[in-house]
Amino acid sequence: MSKRLKIYLGILIALILIAISVQMSKPTPIDWRETYDERQTNPYDLKIFHKELARTLEDGKIKNIYRSPYEFFNGKYDWETYTYKIKGSYVHISPDFYTDEASLNELLDFASEGNTIFLSTHEMPRYLKDSLGFSTKYEYQVSTKATLSFANRNLRDNEISYETGMKNIHFSKIDTLTTTPLGYQKFDNDSIYTNFIKVPHGDGSFLLHTQPAVFTNFHLLKDDHYKYSEGILGYLPDADIFFDSAYRVVDGKGDGKRDSSLRFILSEPALRWAWYLSLLFLLIFILFNVKRKQRIVKIVDPLENTTVDFTKTIGNLFYETKDHENVVRKKITYFLEHLRTEYLMNTQVLDEKFITRLRQKSGKPIEEIERLVKLLNILKKKIHFDQNDVLMITKAIENFRKKK
Repeated sequence: MSKRLKIYLGILIALILIAISVQMSKPTPIDWRETYDERQTNPYDLKIFHKELARTLEDGKIKNIYRSPYEFFNGKYDWETYTYKIKGSYVHISPDFYTDEASLNELLDFASEGNTIFLSTHEMPRYLKDSLGFSTKYEYQVSTKATLSFANRNLRDNEISYETGMKNIHFSKIDTLTTTPLGYQKFDNDSIYTNFIKVPHGDGSFLLHTQPAVFTNFHLLKDDHYKYSEGILGYLPDADIFFDSAYRVVDGKGDGKRDSSLRFILSEPALRWAWYLSLLFLLIFILFNVKRKQRIVKIVDPLENTTVDFTKTIGNLFYETKDHENVVRKKITYFLEHLRTEYLMNTQVLDEKFITRLRQKSGKPIEEIERLVKLLNILKKKIHFDQNDVLMITKAIENFRKKK
């Protein structure tokens, strides 16, 4: 290493050390982002609410969900009795509730069995609005001050005036025959809007709320704002609560015990700078060694794929021996295995619910799926097979697996 290069490296290291010392001497800035993380203590996180929520339950407990509602509730479904193995309330609080249609259908099914779905969010999916018959509207307000109250006059003491963080998002349309308004909001224009409703569904109900900020650390610690949150929670039954986290990036097991290592490193200033320095020194090392010669890499021809030839040989063997039953049953077995692997489907019972779920996951027309399932059920019960059966099941499976 030349003397000039050593001087440059010395200057670079000195500048880095100065930058680190300046950065570490600064006070830690407050993160005002609306993250709604139940494990963090920033103003717009939910750690206090999540902790106090457990204390409000006498007979139930909290189960944190770090997967989509479909993945969680579908795993708790008993396919023998066609009922859920769990009972309680699903709770989700975030600025925007974006989820897939399969998860929304799972929530609708869970509510229909006598359970409660509580959503506090600014944005609700169009599919949910159409299913429950309501609409929301956002009206811009210069001021973020608002007074939130309840329709139940026994909760008049829980009426709270908020100075910041409120958005004029409210329910602009509801089914007045079935839907019950539970709460209201009033801004500076003196207009009163509905912001909390109860929508029955099956034997259960949906509790929908448009002001998630009231559950954040900032508002729960400010004056007596906690009283409004207590009034909201009074509508939840005393049963198990399945708390759906706004952050689902966890350790891969879906239990939410640990964030990713990199996210933790970047959240701590000292570790963050150590990470950046490591990357910098790694880059310098690569630059100094980029001119080193590399050995010639021997070209290795890839192994020949004989799968197609093997498949043709086995197919011809079954065809020549006229073993139609074996061919049909193997095609059915491999096709059902494909559905289990590709769509995570339960293929034990091929009934109406199976048809509905397969349509949701595959996007295929319902008529095509009904014909295919009917054919599968017929062939599974059949005893004697001929060449026509082989042609029918082959054509049906190939049509289903064709892309749109």
